[in-house]
Amino acid sequence: MARYELLYIISSDASEEKREQLIEKMRAYAEGKGGKIEGVEKWGMKKLAYPINFKNEGFYVLMKMEMPTGEIDAMSKLMNITDGIIRHQFSRI
Repeated sequence: MARYELLYIISSDASEEKREQLIEKMRAYAEGKGGKIEGVEKWGMKKLAYPINFKNEGFYVLMKMEMPTGEIDAMSKLMNITDGIIRHQFSRI
């Protein structure tokens, strides 16, 4: 298993309850696929560098984890189709 950092941005119009559900969904997915979560940092609402879907702010979340390398693409595809997540990026550390 390799160590990764996952940074993702949740839409600013998502309620606090919806944000917590999305964060828990991503954590549960990673653990369900054999991953180990080392930490989740909620950076909070920040201004975006450029508008995305006509939004100027987003809620940033950084998740540090160990995941099997083959599961990263599947998780990325899940994040692409999940409503509320506007951007994500995996970095191998």
